[in-house]
Amino acid sequence: MSPQLTGVLTALSTPFDYDGALDVGTLRRVVDRSIDAGVDGVVAAGSTGEVGALSSEERLLLIETVIKQANGRVPVIAQTGATSTAEAIRLSQAAEKLGADVLMLITPYYEPLSLEETVTYLKDVATSVKIPIMLYNIPSVTGVNLDPATVRSLAEDVENIRYIKDSSANWEQALQLIHHHSDVIGTFIGWDAYLYSALVEGAAGVMAGTANVVPNEIVAVSRRIAEGDLSGALKLWKQLYPVIDALLSAPFIASVKAGLSLQGLPAGSPRRPTADLNTEDLARVKHALAGLNQK
Repeated sequence: MSPQLTGVLTALSTPFDYDGALDVGTLRRVVDRSIDAGVDGVVAAGSTGEVGALSSEERLLLIETVIKQANGRVPVIAQTGATSTAEAIRLSQAAEKLGADVLMLITPYYEPLSLEETVTYLKDVATSVKIPIMLYNIPSVTGVNLDPATVRSLAEDVENIRYIKDSSANWEQALQLIHHHSDVIGTFIGWDAYLYSALVEGAAGVMAGTANVVPNEIVAVSRRIAEGDLSGALKLWKQLYPVIDALLSAPFIASVKAGLSLQGLPAGSPRRPTADLNTEDLARVKHALAGLNQK
């Protein structure tokens, strides 16, 4: 029986070496950084992990490495969505065999699909495995929004669809998921700027790429909220938010990697053609982290 997911999930960054190959040794350190900080789960091969730039074989190596390094300390969520149903099923079944606790499914993101086609894809992939499924709603990438009514229908129709990561940046939709549909599905907000608000509103949790960079601080906010200390949590959040904002205001994959490096864990450059941060953005992230470390 897979554990119930709650709290802070780190959308792990994927380290590459100087030649652009997957850096497995540094990946293990990235996993440990989040787990040691007290996060409630880690996510392999998500958007922050540059999944679109990975081969299928690299994705499975990444997932296997994260599972082995986590070693049961926290649940591992493997993102196994693909541009075809067949490939998503292959990746999902392989990740299940490797020991993933939950599978997260992005919907196909090249050819524009109808909502009906998207729902069929999700049902086909979800029913091909036995472990829990997390829907991944990111319409800016896929062109299809999983609206709350559709999400509820999927959760009611398919037994192992139990969670959704909502990265729509639509706060009204997020609130509807949290307040009207939590009886059938756990909502994780995947927009880091909403972290505090989502947890206060009663989301099952948050999935944050910024948790690679500031995991201790995000966990501290989450724990204060869970304890009912909203004023204490808000105080911590106000100190943390400038860092979150700086990371989100620059190209995100590059800013997370820059933040990791500034915090003493170089994870390499993004895989080309994605570039490193420019000088101005890097200075902004560095300034925000320096301000946080002085508090």
